[in-house]
Amino acid sequence: MTAGSPLDALLPPEMAQRAEEIGAAKVTMDRGRLLALAVLAGAFIAFGGIFSTVALAGASGAPWGATRVLAGVVFSVGLILVIVGGAELFTGNNLIVMAWAGGRVSTWALLRNWTLVYVGNFAGAVGIALLACGGRLHEAGGGAVGATALGIAAAKLQLGFVQAVLLGILCNVLVCLAVWLAYSARSTTDRVLAIVPPIAAFVAAGFEHSVANMYFVPFALLVTFLDPGFTAARVIDIHTLTWGDFIVRNLLPVTLGNVIGGALLVGGVYWFVYLRPRPRPGE
Repeated sequence: MTAGSPLDALLPPEMAQRAEEIGAAKVTMDRGRLLALAVLAGAFIAFGGIFSTVALAGASGAPWGATRVLAGVVFSVGLILVIVGGAELFTGNNLIVMAWAGGRVSTWALLRNWTLVYVGNFAGAVGIALLACGGRLHEAGGGAVGATALGIAAAKLQLGFVQAVLLGILCNVLVCLAVWLAYSARSTTDRVLAIVPPIAAFVAAGFEHSVANMYFVPFALLVTFLDPGFTAARVIDIHTLTWGDFIVRNLLPVTLGNVIGGALLVGGVYWFVYLRPRPRPGE
């Protein structure tokens, strides 16, 4: 294949230009369309959360690392659906900062996009959690799926504020790198292959993703509320499973970390490297 072929993957400078163009286009989307696509993204990430919970359920006898990697690989279906299917994800949209830094997007437009997408992601993820709970998914595998879900949520609410911020930073560095790599793709296969490794890595390592947590913790909260008998039969500390604790102790610091990791450490760095104005020779 010769250089410059339309089938060649884009190189990083071209990826940066694509990221800027996509960011500028995202902020011009009308509110209804943006919210609908954001709800879809929240639902897609929730499907990834369901898939990974099933993969972890009943795996107590398997090697810890291997099960974590498996959970990460299957969780990547969420971002694949977002990127290939078309949806608006808050964590990925942190890369709009590349268009903002270049003056293509105003601060107001950037914040409007992030806010609407965040709200839509929350609605989509919680909606799937409600459907899954109503469908009694927690009883699958003799209750193993529900017990695993409760354990995941309880562990997330035991994180300290700074720890949650740092894990959120690390997570969205990898998520935005997955989106960044997808910008190089010329085909659907390229996109899928670019997405899976970074997403599998963040899940396996236990990093924190705000939109994923919009499914994981609400699902556990709904199971606790709608089926208290199921929860009481499990040896899991659920005293911290409240909506207030979820928002303050997990969602807020994780979201802050996600913004730092995605907007600053990925979007900001790649803008600086490839898109910032450069002085003319001799100036």
